[in-house]
Amino acid sequence: MLLKSKLFFGKRLIQSVALAGAAIAFAPLATAQNNSSDIDRLTKQLQDMQRQIDALREADRAAAAAKTAPVSAPAAPAVPAAPASAKYDGIQAGPLNIKLGGFLEFAGIYRSRNEVSDVGSNYNAIPYGNVSSHYLNEFRETARQSRLSILVSGPDDGHQHAEGYYEMDFLGAAQTANSKESNSYNLRIRNIYGAYYNNDSGFSILAGQNWSLLTQEKKGMTPRNELIPMTIDAQYVPGFNWTRNAQVRAVEKFNDAVSVGVSLESPQALFAGKAPTGVITTLTGGGQFNNANSYSFDSAPDLIAKVSFDPAWGHYELFGMNRWFKDRVVGSATTTGENHTKSGASVGGSVLLPLIPKVLEFQASALTGKGAGRYGSAQLPDATFDARGDVETIRETTVLAGLVGHPTADLDLYGYVGQEKVDSRYDAVAAGGYVGYGIPTIDLSGCNTEGGTCAPNTGKVSQATLGGWWKVYRGSIGYMQVGLQASLTKQQALPGLAGVQPDAKMTVGMVSIRYYPYQN
Repeated sequence: MLLKSKLFFGKRLIQSVALAGAAIAFAPLATAQNNSSDIDRLTKQLQDMQRQIDALREADRAAAAAKTAPVSAPAAPAVPAAPASAKYDGIQAGPLNIKLGGFLEFAGIYRSRNEVSDVGSNYNAIPYGNVSSHYLNEFRETARQSRLSILVSGPDDGHQHAEGYYEMDFLGAAQTANSKESNSYNLRIRNIYGAYYNNDSGFSILAGQNWSLLTQEKKGMTPRNELIPMTIDAQYVPGFNWTRNAQVRAVEKFNDAVSVGVSLESPQALFAGKAPTGVITTLTGGGQFNNANSYSFDSAPDLIAKVSFDPAWGHYELFGMNRWFKDRVVGSATTTGENHTKSGASVGGSVLLPLIPKVLEFQASALTGKGAGRYGSAQLPDATFDARGDVETIRETTVLAGLVGHPTADLDLYGYVGQEKVDSRYDAVAAGGYVGYGIPTIDLSGCNTEGGTCAPNTGKVSQATLGGWWKVYRGSIGYMQVGLQASLTKQQALPGLAGVQPDAKMTVGMVSIRYYPYQN
């Protein structure tokens, strides 16, 4: 408005000066009309004044147009594109760093025996020849192993730091889940925990759900550093020792070469075999547990201790475990009920050797003792019963060996052989017959005939598996890899009547396409 007023006043002032100038100029003209030089001079002055007036009018019109025109927003600064080698370091939220991880997976599955299972095989349930599923193969496609992780880290002040971690997939299967149309399988916890680290003392504590402390690691004794088989199969390999469950873990890192850890882990017992009359080992779920499942009686956590060594070459571990198992002989009007508890201990160790650094690695692990079945991929039993109904722990030995090669930066090849083996543990009953696991009088003669009599107790599960991963793309949006796996598994029963010892074999082939968004 101020600009327009100034322009208007200036225009009127110049027009007045022009008219006054014209009057003054024409006064001499009235008295001296024959003076041609004066006429020419006055004419030129009038033309100059007219041009100035036209210029002022044009400026006035431009100012009015500028006032009514829409105001355009300032251009946003250009955002430079991330280079192909840019590293994703998470999202900063105040003092916290939030880093997302995981992958999206399509997997194809073929099994020579129909286990009616998704991407995780059941190595202790390969169908024998007495059931129809032995003669049916299985093909499935799935995306349920797709994974999401969230790591929230606090600042490190040079003395201490803390973090929280949440990892999940879609391999949960509620009673309402099925594969008919919408494939409505549910999200499940893999790992979720908080951890505190003291840099000065080397002490750390973890609380939540994580891989068992028993699981082999690559170096030291820190979470997210576990040496997990590279298989597509979500049940990994027989002989691999692991659980993922709730725990409280304390670790002391004495130096870069030696760490010692102790973990109290959530228990759950696997009983199997023929029980005496009136003995129970589980109760049906209630509250926040699914009432279609049963849960063992547990009175104490699984206790695991481990020491790891990282000298100049290789990684080495020694560990021990103690567990407690409970059953109950139900009372009646004439008898008094009893609870029975027994412990089982086991020991083991593992090695990871860089035979050719960054090119070829060898790994091996072993666990032996009583009551360790739950910690093997084949899920063989922990315990059975004696004639009184008391708990009898079962001796088991698990072994795993593997080679992992990296011929190029984008190609990983692997091969594993593993085995889990349990012994018979049975007891004669005064009235005749036996109770326990691996009873020698079980009739197994029909295990190779469809519809035949066959109720074996598994004694051994062995597997050989080969596979590889090829990174077909690596760039600014993350990377994509394609995996192939083939395995042969043999499940063998403990001897039955007349020494008959049937087995069941299964071949499995899997393919996987995984995309890791914006990860290096």
